[in-house]
Amino acid sequence: MDNQELEKRKAALTAEQYDVTQKAGTERPFANEYDNFFEDGIYVDVVSGEPLFTSRDKYDSGCGWPAFTHPIDQENVKENQDRSFGMERVEVRSRDANSHLGHVFKDGPLADGGLRYCINSASLKFIPKGEMKAAGYEKYLEQLK
Repeated sequence: MDNQELEKRKAALTAEQYDVTQKAGTERPFANEYDNFFEDGIYVDVVSGEPLFTSRDKYDSGCGWPAFTHPIDQENVKENQDRSFGMERVEVRSRDANSHLGHVFKDGPLADGGLRYCINSASLKFIPKGEMKAAGYEKYLEQLK
């Protein structure tokens, strides 16, 4: 994706999506679109459309934000040290658009690797399973079985 296309997509974001993805903001817990949402499909970067997480790896962590055990492909996310607000955390960003997604913590389900990717709904777009092929995400359908 070239810079012109990326800027065009950023301009189409809501104020909250822009704050979260471009300014590393955080949406309110328990009051966001995908916290309590469990349909089959994939979650992609709201800016670039880059595939990030599947519904198969989503679980209810009780934290107030969507939680996933791991990304679709570790290559699609970047992890950075985040020492803001007097805390030490690991920030998660999308690789291509460099969108701030949320943070990863080591308190997830042990049977699934022990990680909890705590992700802002505002950084995500959900693609339902039935629309994945038409939207160009057909190769990820196998991961939903």
